[in-house]
Amino acid sequence: MTASTESPKKYEFLVDDPNVKVLPIMLTLIIGAFFAILNETLLNIALITLMDEFGITLTTVQWMATGFMLVMGVVIPVSALLLQWFTTRQLFLSTMTVFTIGTAISAMAPNFPVLLTGRFIQAAGTGLLMPIIFNVFLLIYPPDRRGKVMGLIGLVIMFAPAIGPTLSGIIVQYLGWRYLFITVIPFALFSIVFGYNYLVNVSEVTKPKIDVISIVFSTIGFGATVYGFSSAGESPEGFLDPTVLTIIIVGIIGIVLFALRQLKLEEPVIDLRVFKYPMYTHAVFMFLIIIMTMFASEIILPMFMQGPLMLTAATAGLVLLPGSLLNGVMSPFMGALFDKFGPRVLMIPATLVLSGTMFMMSRMTAETSLWVIVVGYILIMLAVSAIMMPAETNGLNQLPKRLYPHGTAVMSTLQPVAGAIGVSVFISIMNARQLSFLENSTTPEDPLTQSAAMVAGVELVYLIAFIMSIIGGILAFTVYRAKPIEEKEI
Repeated sequence: MTASTESPKKYEFLVDDPNVKVLPIMLTLIIGAFFAILNETLLNIALITLMDEFGITLTTVQWMATGFMLVMGVVIPVSALLLQWFTTRQLFLSTMTVFTIGTAISAMAPNFPVLLTGRFIQAAGTGLLMPIIFNVFLLIYPPDRRGKVMGLIGLVIMFAPAIGPTLSGIIVQYLGWRYLFITVIPFALFSIVFGYNYLVNVSEVTKPKIDVISIVFSTIGFGATVYGFSSAGESPEGFLDPTVLTIIIVGIIGIVLFALRQLKLEEPVIDLRVFKYPMYTHAVFMFLIIIMTMFASEIILPMFMQGPLMLTAATAGLVLLPGSLLNGVMSPFMGALFDKFGPRVLMIPATLVLSGTMFMMSRMTAETSLWVIVVGYILIMLAVSAIMMPAETNGLNQLPKRLYPHGTAVMSTLQPVAGAIGVSVFISIMNARQLSFLENSTTPEDPLTQSAAMVAGVELVYLIAFIMSIIGGILAFTVYRAKPIEEKEI
């Protein structure tokens, strides 16, 4: 069978087709995804170095992270359309080529604008890659075998960002920041060559009508929302900044107009009828809760350790590393348990553990032992591995094949949007509580008072995260193992 002549129509699921080599397909996609996602966090530690190199401010250099999420928020919603217009092979090779070009531009950048342009091009490739991978695995594997495979994706999603900062620190210190890009290029090229030789087409090209107005609404809506919330986290006035508030309102209006238009179109860019399937809607809510509670730890906890606990950035990163690595390692095992026992057996105890840990973290003080934070973060990440991928897999399992591209597009779009919202909301909550604490203090300049103010802010953040985890626990008790439902059945 050749890549250009095969057709998936005659097979229900291609894992059982002896003519399709599933392992090379999986390896191709996972290798590409690993290095694309690794790139998301690889630059975090290098931001100070880039400020010195190009003589730019912190606000300017933060566009390396903010702009990355912004581009992803713009390109991901159109992934459902692209998945129906181009073959698996065409999309993957094009996406990895775009990512590699962006990486090469960044590596050779003579100034910051060129570096930022390369970073944006990288983001476009990264944003389209995850919907492709989810869609291919849904087409290859039947529902009762997807958990373990989706767990492998979870390993990539969590393991790559976890080692990013550590790897970045070593590379920047001994080789220089350009090698953050140079070292990725050979692996990206290998992924392209490997994909060219082994990746076959598993999707059906239907070429639906392209609605330009929907794409405009999507670009404005999701782009402005991500940018607005990201800006709120950087602005001293937060959500009270008139510019930030205006951008967020424009984004929300754009999303509403986009959604309303999709409901009227016969061939929508993203088919919102995916929300007619109860376990898919359940998965989306659970996904949002987990993403938000994760950010309570991934963003706020390092600030707490470098503030009241007075740890260095390197030490804070090492404290979080065991939990992140364990999350990645456990994802395939959680997926295998999901295949065998279903979602309830995993999600109910995991949400209970998550809630208990969040409450424990809300009681932290400047005297809290470091081992408490290490153990607490490990418990959080273990709970996340038992909830997030099983919830996503269970929700996608209920969709008919026609809606796979749309279901994966919605999930993938929510990640940068929820990430931007999570960062800005939790930072704003912490800052507001700190300011309130200092205003009511008689010694606001005292370092001990400022430390206590941050403790109060962190306490409030984790208390809110605890409440969100309780909601997740309630949802966990309502979940059931989903089976594919055709549209005529609902």
